[in-house]
Amino acid sequence: MGSSNNGINATGGSHVVSSAVASGRDARAVVHTGGSARAGDGRQQSPEEIRELVSRLIEELGRSDHPDRADLIEVAEDAREELTSENRRTGKLRMLARTLVSAVAGFSALASLARPIEEAVRGL
Repeated sequence: MGSSNNGINATGGSHVVSSAVASGRDARAVVHTGGSARAGDGRQQSPEEIRELVSRLIEELGRSDHPDRADLIEVAEDAREELTSENRRTGKLRMLARTLVSAVAGFSALASLARPIEEAVRGL
């Protein structure tokens, strides 16, 4: 089998934004840059969308072998709870997000979820 690069090919239920590709039912692609995280349509992510990212991080932490996973799950749960608050404290959210990013830096699957959370929180 030959190796060739024909760019990004996406069919069916797919969504391509810049260098991000999502596939499957209701596919959505998100690109994270040095600024805040933006959804595929260019809008700032909502607190509900950030909560969804945090929930995914909590699930991944539970499956990981991170030595501090119980404490990190607690930190992530605090962030998720703060995101539901009518008067959410963005300073607290930023601190929690930075804590998560620095703690999971060596765990690529976790870091790939924690970094977008930090960037999205920065945009609140």
